[in-house]
Amino acid sequence: MSTMPSAWRRYVRPQDFVWVFLFSVLAVFSPDRSPIVILLLIALGAAQVLEPRMGPIASIALRLALCYLLIYFTQGIASLLYLFLLLPVITAATSFGLLGTALVTLLACAEYSSFLVYIDWANQKIEWEGWIEIALRLLTLPLVGFLTHQLAEGKRMESRKYQMAAEQLEAANKSLKEAEAQVRRAERLVALGQLTAGLAHELRNPMGTMKTSAELLARNVPEDNAIAKEMAGYISSEVDRVNTIITRFLDFARPQHLHLAPGDLDALLDTTIDRFEREKSGATATISVYKNYAPDIPQIEIDNGLMERVFSNLLINAAQASPPGGAVTVKTRAVDSMVEVSVIDRGSGIDPKNLESIFNPFFTTKSEGVGLGLAICSKIVDEHGGKITVESTPGEGSVFRVFLPLPVS
Repeated sequence: MSTMPSAWRRYVRPQDFVWVFLFSVLAVFSPDRSPIVILLLIALGAAQVLEPRMGPIASIALRLALCYLLIYFTQGIASLLYLFLLLPVITAATSFGLLGTALVTLLACAEYSSFLVYIDWANQKIEWEGWIEIALRLLTLPLVGFLTHQLAEGKRMESRKYQMAAEQLEAANKSLKEAEAQVRRAERLVALGQLTAGLAHELRNPMGTMKTSAELLARNVPEDNAIAKEMAGYISSEVDRVNTIITRFLDFARPQHLHLAPGDLDALLDTTIDRFEREKSGATATISVYKNYAPDIPQIEIDNGLMERVFSNLLINAAQASPPGGAVTVKTRAVDSMVEVSVIDRGSGIDPKNLESIFNPFFTTKSEGVGLGLAICSKIVDEHGGKITVESTPGEGSVFRVFLPLPVS
């Protein structure tokens, strides 16, 4: 029941009933009610109703042909049904530009004028008033066509304005959503940073006590008690691992004291890539890194140590996401008042549902790790007055973009 009305509206429009009614009245009250004229009126009405399904060109050609036959069978040049030539002219004016409107109008005028050929000039004479009437009929077609074109063009201009306004509104809405997401992320970072700092400091003391106790236990356990020595070693190594995690928590929580200085971005990226090439191992040993630097990037104010940490983290993540023998591209370019550094991989990509959370603290899809790497990167970039974004398509790869402000000239 619910699908029938919508399906009906797809094929039948309310104005179709108006056209059917008008052409039915014309067929009934036409001065010439011969079968051929009634049939032509019905065909013309059907062509008018089917115009949206046929397209403007086919519809105009069909109605010009039907109008020719209709005028031919109803007194030719004197026929009052010449007014039906306005139908294809109006369609052209609403569907095409000025040139298309003019062409169809000329065809309609030529079609009507062609009936002068059928006049028996030897036995029939057109008076001066008749010529004036013919001229007025011919002028009616371009006049209506031009006025309709002007109205349609005005409507099209208004439609374009509304479309541009809608596009601008959509772009502004997208920017607003991105800004809201950044604000929410910043608020989460502040709250979690405070919580993390307090928790990390509270854990440091008992962890130190545990490590000292484990080392003391290992020294005092008899040599023949291998199990106790092994357990003490496990305790010590696990305490070291937890201390490493706590250190990362503190790195995330404590304010970064930037030491800004003019730096060469290309040189910084080269250093980061060289270190990655020296230290890569395991699954990342076969990953190749390609450079695509823009030649016109000036020096920018950065903290070299912190930004190297950012690019190193992004490079390692890209390599880990890439298949064996894959490639990672590091690209730079100037964008408005920012410099963009893109780290591009062709790996497995990121699930769309995780994209908004990828920079949140403690969010990770890896089996190992605490999910602070990208959160720290985001914090460092934010403190440089920049931003970090990600685009990813599952199965095709990811692009992490770091935007840093260019110096004001």
